[in-house]
Amino acid sequence: MKSYKGRIIPAAMALLMAVLLAGCAGNSLTDEGMELVQSLSYSDALAKFDEAENAGEDIRLIMRGRGIAYMGLTEYAQAVECFESALSSGTGFVQDVDYDINYYMAAAYCKNGQYAEAERIYDAILALREKEETAYFLRGTVCLAQSDYEGAKQDFDLVISMDSKNYDRLIDIYQAMEHYGYGSTGQEYLNNALSAGESSMDSFDKGRIYYYLGQYQEAALLLEESREDGGAESTLFLGRAYEAIGEYNYATNVYSSYIAKDAGNAEIYNQLGLCNMSKQDYQAALEAFQAGMQIEDNGMMQTLAFNEIMAYEYLGEYQKAAVLINNYMATYPDDDVAAREQEFLSTR
Repeated sequence: MKSYKGRIIPAAMALLMAVLLAGCAGNSLTDEGMELVQSLSYSDALAKFDEAENAGEDIRLIMRGRGIAYMGLTEYAQAVECFESALSSGTGFVQDVDYDINYYMAAAYCKNGQYAEAERIYDAILALREKEETAYFLRGTVCLAQSDYEGAKQDFDLVISMDSKNYDRLIDIYQAMEHYGYGSTGQEYLNNALSAGESSMDSFDKGRIYYYLGQYQEAALLLEESREDGGAESTLFLGRAYEAIGEYNYATNVYSSYIAKDAGNAEIYNQLGLCNMSKQDYQAALEAFQAGMQIEDNGMMQTLAFNEIMAYEYLGEYQKAAVLINNYMATYPDDDVAAREQEFLSTR
């Protein structure tokens, strides 16, 4: 049986999609369509947007919604057409929603492998908002996707110079570098941050940087200091550090202790499940994944659903896993890893 290493959604690609779904709080047909998008009911959302257009609602917001729905259906060329229509329906005065639409269009290009087109969109955003840190970061990631190391490093250096103590973004940069094969450069960024912030950096930030540097013992010691005050994120890093040094039982205790105090964090349940998978306690892993899935609006349904399938597979319940993977692929059709898993299960 193959070794289980857990489900990972690359951070850079996830960040390309990390734009707020605005306009979902009212009672218009467009708002209803966006609510359907959020529930992953993309075809129903498109039908609702048709109703909204027939009712004479704001065409720009309708086309924006259609574009996002088509992205969910992995019809990226159609999504780009909708975003272009949304932009062309504006008044000519650039508004915040226009930047939002451009970010979505760049994400659609990236999902379709059209990185040069995405880069041009980030260029256009930065021509108008020269201090848009997110655009520099995302442009850096698409430079990496095009093997433009120098262009990426220039953008990442600028991002860090804009806020050298934004350790969340620093870690995003490291993960992007590592994902595209430049892990040593990414580690340079981390080491430079440690040197520059030694006196002012708190235990949590130091601990997670040591974690990404692969210095897990040091990470665990620092993260223990921030465990009580750091909340779920400190718990996750602390548990992962112990997992990395093979202390799976202690890591399980870290996650379970947190859940005993707060049972509403799906990411903790997911990590507990992954830890149990590493311990080959597949039944406990399955229960953890399913508990996380019961949390409303958990933001991790795709990851949890995939890991649930893997748990059933390792339990030898191939028929159950096959049914679930077929349902999963209907909802997330662009997941290449899951597609290979579906093919494997079809042979069992």
